[in-house]
Amino acid sequence: MLLALALVLKFPTLLRAWRDPDVRATTLLLTWAAAVLVVITPANIERLNQWTGVPNIAAPWAYSFLTAFCATSLTMIMRWREEPSERRRRRMRLIYLVYAGVIAALWVTFLLADVPVPRIYDLDTYYAGTAWMREHILLYLLAHMVSALVAAYMLWKWFPQVENRWMKSGVVCLQSGFAFGLFYDAAKWAAIGARWTGADWDALSTQAAPPFALLEAILVAMGFIVPQAGPFLQKWTRDQREYRRLYPLWRATRLLSPAAAKARIGVWAPLDLRLLQRRQRIHDALRLLSPYVDDGLYERAYTAALGTHTEKAAHGIAGAITVQAATDAYRGTGPLHHSGNPAPQSTSELSDRIDAVSQAMHRPRIVDSIRHEVISTESVNPHA
Repeated sequence: MLLALALVLKFPTLLRAWRDPDVRATTLLLTWAAAVLVVITPANIERLNQWTGVPNIAAPWAYSFLTAFCATSLTMIMRWREEPSERRRRRMRLIYLVYAGVIAALWVTFLLADVPVPRIYDLDTYYAGTAWMREHILLYLLAHMVSALVAAYMLWKWFPQVENRWMKSGVVCLQSGFAFGLFYDAAKWAAIGARWTGADWDALSTQAAPPFALLEAILVAMGFIVPQAGPFLQKWTRDQREYRRLYPLWRATRLLSPAAAKARIGVWAPLDLRLLQRRQRIHDALRLLSPYVDDGLYERAYTAALGTHTEKAAHGIAGAITVQAATDAYRGTGPLHHSGNPAPQSTSELSDRIDAVSQAMHRPRIVDSIRHEVISTESVNPHA
């Protein structure tokens, strides 16, 4: 389920950036991993046998997907740890050719083998001594073991050079995944070897090995997803937090006519585009309010807030009070302060501190309290 979800989430990226080799390779790797886990479930093995009328046809399908997964894993590691070069391209092509040959050999050996009895759980050990099916089983195990060993070696050599924390997390997942893959191979080899000697260690193949295969598929897939999804999710979280933080200021100024015509951006538009639009509309509204901004009110509110708040918070509270007063003046519901020219100092302060101003608007009681204090002081001073 986790791999299927990752594949679904990755699919829109594939559509947008299908020319990117890394995106294509990651999507293919997730596809192969998900396909393996789908095919090897007992219910699906039985369905394949019934639909095709070919006993044990799920074996070459599952082992082919597993082999493709191994090849894509190796090439993905090479893409990450090596700069693009002709040598790298040749090595990657060689890996694809070798593993394509393994897949072809898997189908040939299966077609040559005589496997009339459907085996849902113990195919590897049941047919361990059958001509051609024996070679079929050993071939996929050997290809899988070699890929796990080579991948683990490349990652071990590369790990000290990795500095990016997301990439390091991915490498750790990969190393853990390939380690579980080697445990899977060891359990399978031991069970098959026992069959050759007349012993019965089938439990290693039917009970011990499958959990290792599941863990390998999940960890390796996540190892390739984390370095790509991690930075995206980090940026998305940061943008989402900022988008919500700017909401009070946007709401306070959204009824003002923008300086330019509104561009309609739907709720399904990318978050970074919606954030950019929200910031732009706030700046447009502040430019529209600039003739109504009271410099003196800003300074008095800042001084009043500074007594009980940090400098950043005081600027935010002063900005919130000034924006509210300017908005009231613009709408004709408050004392008119129209200088005829922009108020450069306070307007610049507001534009530079929209995050702090909006954050202050999240606490309307504090803003209203200091605004009342400033207005009360203004009322008393003329009679002093």
